[in-house]
Order: sequence, then C-alpha cells, then structure tokens
Amino acid sequence: MDRIRAAIVGGSGYGGGELLRLLAAHPFVEVVEVTAQRAAGKPVHAIHENLLGTSDLVFTDRAPPALAREVDVLFFALPHGEAAGRMREVFDAAPPVRVIDLSGDFRLRDPEAWAAAYGKPHPAPDLLASFVYGCPEAAREEVRAARRVANPGCFATGAILALLPLARSGRLEGRVAVNGVTGSSGSGTDPKPGTHHPERAADFRAYRPLVHQHVPEIEAALRAAGARGLSLAMVPHSGPFVRGIFTTAYFFPASPLSSPEVAALYRATCEGEPFLRLRSETPRVGVVCGTNYGDLSFAVSADGRTVVCLSAIDNLVKGMAGQAIQNLNLMFGLEETAGLRAPGMHP
Repeated sequence: MDRIRAAIVGGSGYGGGELLRLLAAHPFVEVVEVTAQRAAGKPVHAIHENLLGTSDLVFTDRAPPALAREVDVLFFALPHGEAAGRMREVFDAAPPVRVIDLSGDFRLRDPEAWAAAYGKPHPAPDLLASFVYGCPEAAREEVRAARRVANPGCFATGAILALLPLARSGRLEGRVAVNGVTGSSGSGTDPKPGTHHPERAADFRAYRPLVHQHVPEIEAALRAAGARGLSLAMVPHSGPFVRGIFTTAYFFPASPLSSPEVAALYRATCEGEPFLRLRSETPRVGVVCGTNYGDLSFAVSADGRTVVCLSAIDNLVKGMAGQAIQNLNLMFGLEETAGLRAPGMHP
C-alpha cells in the first residue's frame, strides 16, 4: 500500500517528539512535514536530540491549511486552546483530511461543559460534535469511522482504563474517587514553578483537586460505556518521576462485589485488547515506560463494599502520542498495533 502522508502541527514539544519517534518505526506512515514557529528552520534533531540519525526533517512555520491540502492526516500537538481557532480553516481548505488533535480542544461535545472545564468560551463550538473521542478501548468502532478525533487526556486515559471493566458491566454508578499521580513530563517542555523537575524531584503534591479539566471527559466516556449516575471526584498529584501516570480509583458498590466477580469483568475487558494487560499484582509505571500498554489491576475489600481499580500508563505514549497513532491505525484500516508493539524500557 502507499504510505500514509502525515504532518505534525506543533512538533517541538514532548508530544510532537514522541509522535516523531514512534512514527519513525511505523511501516505504513511517512511524516512529511513538522511545524514549530519558534524552531522554524532548525533540524528536528536540534530540539529532539534522540532523533539524530532517525529524522532529517527541518521544522517549518507553514500554516495548517496549506499542510492539510498535501497530506492524508494532520496531527495537532499544540498547547490547549490553540488548535480550536485553526480548525475551520483546515476543514475549509481540505475537507477530506483526517485530523487527530492531541489537545483538550475537542474532547467535550457540549460547548457549555467545555467552557466550564477550561474557563473560557470555545472558539468553534459548532465543530465540537464533529469530533469523536478517541479512546480505542472504549469507542473503537466510532474511531474507525471518524475523520476527526480528539485524543483523550493523559489523566483521563488512566482513569477510563482503570474503571472501564466496571462501567461495561453496568455496575459502575454513584460516587467514584480517583487519585492520579503524573510525572513531570506531563507539564510540558517549558519549566514553571512547581512543575520544573528540580522543584518536584524530591516532592509530592496535589494540584487542581476536584476541578481538573479531565473530569468531564472521564465521566462522559464511562457513561457511554455503561456507567450510571456517575459522579467523579478526582485529585491529581505531581510525582517525583519523569514519565508515567499511576491511577487509583475507589468505587463503593451499592451491592457487594466479590473478587472473582471483579476478576471476571477485568478479564472480559482485557481479552482481545492488544494494549491492555491484567496484572495479578499492582501495575508499575516503570514497566510501561516508553510503551502504548495500559497495565491494570484491582483489589476488593473482604465485605465487597470497596473496589480499588488500578492502572499504569506512560503519559506521553498511551496517554498521548501512542494513543494518537493507535487512533490513526484504526481510522485508516490498519492493524491497530502497527508501529506500537515495542516493549517497555524497564531494566
């Protein structure tokens, strides 16, 4: 088959760098251009030094509509809020192009919900409903049929995967508490007080407790999977490591659940899923580092009244660029695992 021509808008950050790294090994995709306004004219490896000898691309500053006319798929890896204002021009210039947006700009279908989550009106509210929420494990067939995909958030991915077995069973309802611990790479390349790694390497703290913008997308995805009357309380934490997200979700079922019952739900969800692995012990962030895998586990209290759901993912791969490529594979009818089967980097 002809190689799929891809371009990346905003390729100088961690997300863009991971897209370039992973797509360099993809058998059916060729990245033909990558943009970054502040790095225009520089070789890609000047910013992403790990790509020296792998990519001979040079950053450009071409506008997305011009790129869209020349490629099959356009990845947007811009900071939150920047992609939404450019999408209409892209779709007007190249209606057939497929788009995968890694930001939070199109993850919610309701403009009012988006404005409440992100603190400002959406720049293109009429386009929200044209995007599919791209969590393959929760909405594979919708992604297959989509031309526009909103890639899930990293915290959202960890929480959705952890709770998906209970949601699909129809047992997930009521109040659910979620703690998510993320590495410093989730804060992006620009150092800021409190997120710069030297500030957090020996620290541990919560941020945006109960008001994180990923909560509405988690609730929407789990409701679509079968959860009922769900109300999520999430507290994100900054962890003293670079890559990964560890999620702990606490569910208190209205009627008791036994450990064998929960185990059967997890096995049913993971069976046939190329990137979900059920662990007998706790998942480990170090084991999934660099991969598109999501490792899951659970624990059930003796009285069956508390179920703890656990997941570990790499925030930059399964929580970002890897999931975006998984979505691309589905959208173009490729093997879902194409370019994504590499094992973890744990020693």
